[in-house]
Amino acid sequence: MSPPPVRPKRKNPVLRTRQINLPPAARSRVALGLTAAAAMGRFELQQCAQCQAVLYPPREACPRCAGVRLPWRAQNGEGALLAGTTLHHSNDLFFRERLPWRLGLVRLDAGPTLMVHLHNAVALPTGGDAARVRVTARLDRAGQAVLIALPTEDTTNMANDPMLREMSNDPRLRKVLVTDGMTAVGQALVREFADAGAELIWVGHAEPWKQHGSGLDSIASMPAVAMVPLDLTDGRSVQALAGEIGGKVDIVVNNAEVHRTFGITARRGTDVAKLEMEVNYFGALRLAQSFGPALAGRSADGTANACAWVNLLSIYALANFPPHGTYSASKAAAHSLAQCQRAELRHAGIRVVNVFPGPIDDAWNQNMPPPKLAPAALAAAVVKALRDGVEDVYPGDVAHEWFERWRDDPKVLERELALGAA
Repeated sequence: MSPPPVRPKRKNPVLRTRQINLPPAARSRVALGLTAAAAMGRFELQQCAQCQAVLYPPREACPRCAGVRLPWRAQNGEGALLAGTTLHHSNDLFFRERLPWRLGLVRLDAGPTLMVHLHNAVALPTGGDAARVRVTARLDRAGQAVLIALPTEDTTNMANDPMLREMSNDPRLRKVLVTDGMTAVGQALVREFADAGAELIWVGHAEPWKQHGSGLDSIASMPAVAMVPLDLTDGRSVQALAGEIGGKVDIVVNNAEVHRTFGITARRGTDVAKLEMEVNYFGALRLAQSFGPALAGRSADGTANACAWVNLLSIYALANFPPHGTYSASKAAAHSLAQCQRAELRHAGIRVVNVFPGPIDDAWNQNMPPPKLAPAALAAAVVKALRDGVEDVYPGDVAHEWFERWRDDPKVLERELALGAA
């Protein structure tokens, strides 16, 4: 059982600072299927469409029947731990800074035998009897999938295992910036991070004259909360805040957005569309330029290192929803920007988490029929994604359904939306 992490001591400037190193990241193209599933919290292996054999490691052809149709299928991960060992020496720069490190050999009930990382709560087999475990896929600091053997049942403080913490972004004892506290979603995020044990939560607010009745008072009085001025449409405001707290933030959550309805021809002029782009795209760009380098520089800084960036996007970023057409376009642009951001922060091991909710139960979706996502449910999904170490999240029934339809055939979904079949 791993003890809970404690608040790190102040850094001793005389001692060596651990430098940024990543685990080995080389993967074949076919092996990236494992990573693609792990990025959304799933454990999948190839399964031969001809003989039904479950395969590992990833292959181009089935070793049993030479079949080449090897779709990825979800696995429950149940299996038996055949052997385990503890690594006390490594020539790899990432692992030598984190020794000792446990490894094991697991035979899945589905057939293949895997080399896995071992959670500290997994006991080694004794008396010739294999211990039961469940294997899951997680993204490591390099953003590639690795396999981890966990106990069959969750244990106390299970998430505090040092190896598991390296592959997640638990907000506990970390400092978080929520960019907009004037919305119901922003306030729900603040409460969820406070409940998750965040040490300090900076909450951005723009246009102070609008604060009356915004609900800010309900979170400003919380012990872990510090209100800070932040206007994503003003580059000087973003840079000033980055200069003040940029070197202290561990997790950035960009939930600021402008959401208006209507498409192209239902509204004359470009003022509203410009405002949507100014906040949803250019605001995200200003934030990334100012805070991104600071996070990257602290990604190896002890047990409460800088670790994650969360972008609150929309399921409309995948396929344009005509009744919210220009908003959808701005979120599509923000999605593309977030993919660039993920690539640029990968060298530092910073996880970029993109959240794609469906309609949220707020003022701008009041004419949308249920089901709609409650702000508290969205906030809970964000914190869970950080703890699970995933990259892409589709919270709510609508978002999940849209994603499955988009993944099945983007053109069919586009036509359905054009015909009004939301």
